[in-house]
Amino acid sequence: MLTIGYIGNGKSTNRYHLPFSMNREHLKIKTIYARNPDKGEWEKVPGVLYTDDIEALMNDKEIGLIVVCTPIDSHYAYAKMALDHGKNVLVEKPFMMTKDESVSIFQYAKEKGLVIQSYQNRRYDSDFLTTKKIIDSGKLGELLEVEMNYDYYRPQTPNNATHFSKYNSYLYGHGVHTIDQVISYFGEPDNVHYDVRQLLGSGRMNDYFDLDFYYGTLKVSVKSSFFRLKARPSFVVYGKQGVFVKHTEDRQEEHLKLFYLPKGHPDFGIDAPEHYGTLTYLDAEGNYHEEKVISEQGDYARVYDDIYQVIVHGKEKTVKDEETIAVMEILERGIEGCS
Repeated sequence: MLTIGYIGNGKSTNRYHLPFSMNREHLKIKTIYARNPDKGEWEKVPGVLYTDDIEALMNDKEIGLIVVCTPIDSHYAYAKMALDHGKNVLVEKPFMMTKDESVSIFQYAKEKGLVIQSYQNRRYDSDFLTTKKIIDSGKLGELLEVEMNYDYYRPQTPNNATHFSKYNSYLYGHGVHTIDQVISYFGEPDNVHYDVRQLLGSGRMNDYFDLDFYYGTLKVSVKSSFFRLKARPSFVVYGKQGVFVKHTEDRQEEHLKLFYLPKGHPDFGIDAPEHYGTLTYLDAEGNYHEEKVISEQGDYARVYDDIYQVIVHGKEKTVKDEETIAVMEILERGIEGCS
């Protein structure tokens, strides 16, 4: 059993963490710290202690993992505080404000003999898992291009933003997901081309990015915009022998927003046939095939399974330190052109 305490009681904790950590028998949620624990839009979880006493959380010997779900500018301080109290730490994305902070806190955790990791839950998106399965099958032949799109049509968000914020940018908040997917599967690229924009002009929100990662002859692109009335396919993969197109994205967030939670709902986040991707390819004899591909099941709780195995059984991290550091460096370089 691994006992968990949370720092923060907002949307991150209640929508993107608790529905998954509470759906595992080997995890116990004991305490949630917030400055104003009685203030908030989220219903309290029965049996969980809500407190405004950070020292009570830190000094609780039963708690073995602290999960930091606060704004990015407090991640380093809370993570270091938890490490100083002998706690392992899971930190919401983006992990830290800078690459240097990331390197520093990983080193500090190693000196303490503790675990710290970034919460990269979208490694367990259904569309990403399905695309990896298709690539691994070899049916596409040698890979040439991969497109990963993560679009919105929410013009009110950039229209209402009256200043530029580096750490609340689209690239930091959302690009961190797709960039991490690229690094986790393809590794560090030979080079990266950045096209990170403010479509409404300087002094406004970063609301668009288009990054190309080059691996020899392979190009992997991650693209996002707040102004796509019709979203591009979430994944398009071209090889010398075929193409795979997955139009719709993982459905876990869609269900979470409806308060349709994983516990007790085996169809949570599951794609229906109309969401399946299409694989088109030529086989070794040159015969043409076109088929629907049943989607893999996404499950953000697997991040908790991973860190449980690391802390309790000493397994190797799935989200490796060097991958997180590489992601942070790309975020920093990418946002340099915005102001």
